[in-house]
Amino acid sequence: MRIVFMGTPDFAVPTLEAVAAAGHEVVLAVTQPDKAKGRSGQLSAPPVKEAAQRLGIPVFQPRRVREPDAVRTIRDCRPDVIVVVAFGQILPQELLDVPRLGCINGHASLLPKLRGAAPIQWAVIEGEAETGITTMYMDAGLDTGDMILQEKVPIAPDETGGSLHDKLAGIGARLMVETLRRVEEGTAPRIPQEGESTYAKMLKKEMGDLDFTRPAAELERLVRGLSPWPGTFARLNGKILKIWRAAVSEISVPGAAPGEITGAGDGVIRVQTGDGSLELLEVQLEGKKRMDTASFLRGVRIREGDSLCR
Repeated sequence: MRIVFMGTPDFAVPTLEAVAAAGHEVVLAVTQPDKAKGRSGQLSAPPVKEAAQRLGIPVFQPRRVREPDAVRTIRDCRPDVIVVVAFGQILPQELLDVPRLGCINGHASLLPKLRGAAPIQWAVIEGEAETGITTMYMDAGLDTGDMILQEKVPIAPDETGGSLHDKLAGIGARLMVETLRRVEEGTAPRIPQEGESTYAKMLKKEMGDLDFTRPAAELERLVRGLSPWPGTFARLNGKILKIWRAAVSEISVPGAAPGEITGAGDGVIRVQTGDGSLELLEVQLEGKKRMDTASFLRGVRIREGDSLCR
């Protein structure tokens, strides 16, 4: 089939590669414009652009895909299907109507749970036992279209946003190829979404500012869910302390305030929370390297009673 592929980040790359490898004619890859990165402001290409160029696929980077020129460019490709994976813009109805067999989206959750921008990380943060990939026909709503296929994935106790991202990216690629086979054959089902829907809002850096009045179990999930980006952090003696890995501790010190350090030794920094304690296992002080807590404590003096609060 003639395919227009729309996607932007690393997550979308395996699907683009799999669709091309399956023998479909990917006539255009639509992705977001290059962005300035770092202090230098040097432009950086989206991962999908880089992958498309490696595959010899033409690239189109409109600022707004709903603009008439953008819709016209995609329509002129005469696609049978538009495949969308983590593109980053909402498609207008005028564009949804372009392909003769529809627009197919690969979404990283078990819809209708976790519609929205960051379903992978929120599945970890919210303590879900499982998540997965859903392929669906797109409509004008936000991840509300009829489903085609789903595949479930258990969430491991030590799962991070990064590890789950990599698992689901591979599964999503395979599931999209199977979905396109069924669409081409005319055997793809249309399954209306039923049940309670939830929303996975966009991640922001300030979400990683740990509030130690919350329970330790919630904070531990937040550390895992926001790893590697945007990451979680606290403050130690006026400096940012990134928290890369943590664990819930059964030890709780009566009278200790949330954020108070109640133990610093044996390779662990223990911090009181609103319910239980959080053990910091891997940290990074502002201006320093990331390291396990045992190594960190050999170079930084921390005393019981110090606080990691704002």
